[in-house]
Amino acid sequence: MTGEARQKSSFFDTNILAYAFDESDERRRKPCADLVRAGFQGQIGCCVSNQILSELFVVLTSHIGKPLPREKAAVIVSGFIDSLKWTRTNYTYLTVKRAFEDLQTINTASFWDLLIAETMKEAGLRTLYTENVRDFKNIPWIEVNNPMASK
Repeated sequence: MTGEARQKSSFFDTNILAYAFDESDERRRKPCADLVRAGFQGQIGCCVSNQILSELFVVLTSHIGKPLPREKAAVIVSGFIDSLKWTRTNYTYLTVKRAFEDLQTINTASFWDLLIAETMKEAGLRTLYTENVRDFKNIPWIEVNNPMASK
């Protein structure tokens, strides 16, 4: 990914992706599905990590209002993996180390959220779509957007 493409891409948290496929909550589903669709159509730059994709499978099969069969969840997650429009990034052991080092100075965030933040930083991404604004608000290099905030 070029520097320019990174600046225009946004990172997606698991909850936004899960709501896009959760038919039990239309209020959340609609704005999230619109964003995810725009990503698949290449209208906006979108990025996910291996952490998010793993979490998404678990959430879709057990934590949404109407859990999906494993086979359907696997197709959805594979769609993100195989898409030419979605960028995927990965974290390393050094990312993990930086995330737990961040716990010393950003003690209002969980380790898992700091792992997302460090993964984003390494990929040159600043914008995060998530419902969990409060969890990321004290991480200085992240701009947080909640697509459901004005709905």
